[in-house]
Amino acid sequence: MDSNIYDNLREKLNESIEFFPYVYMFKFIIKADNQTMAQIEVIFDNDAEITQKQSEKGNYMSLTVKQVVMSVDEIIAIYEKASAIKGVMTL
Repeated sequence: MDSNIYDNLREKLNESIEFFPYVYMFKFIIKADNQTMAQIEVIFDNDAEITQKQSEKGNYMSLTVKQVVMSVDEIIAIYEKASAIKGVMTL
């Protein structure tokens, strides 16, 4: 994601989230391998709820992660970390 996308996301989040702490739902598509999954898990708190669904051919997984966040900046920081991981597509 480039900075313009983050600016747009920040604007939308500021408009839609009225209060913090807030349970935010992150969505990703990753290559179905343990290394990529481990890299994603490290980004989130231990109490984050991670749901996985494997693609029909088993090459990819969709991940839904619910985590309590304290600010829009925290959400953006998580997306920045995730987008730096090879094989991760942020949604």
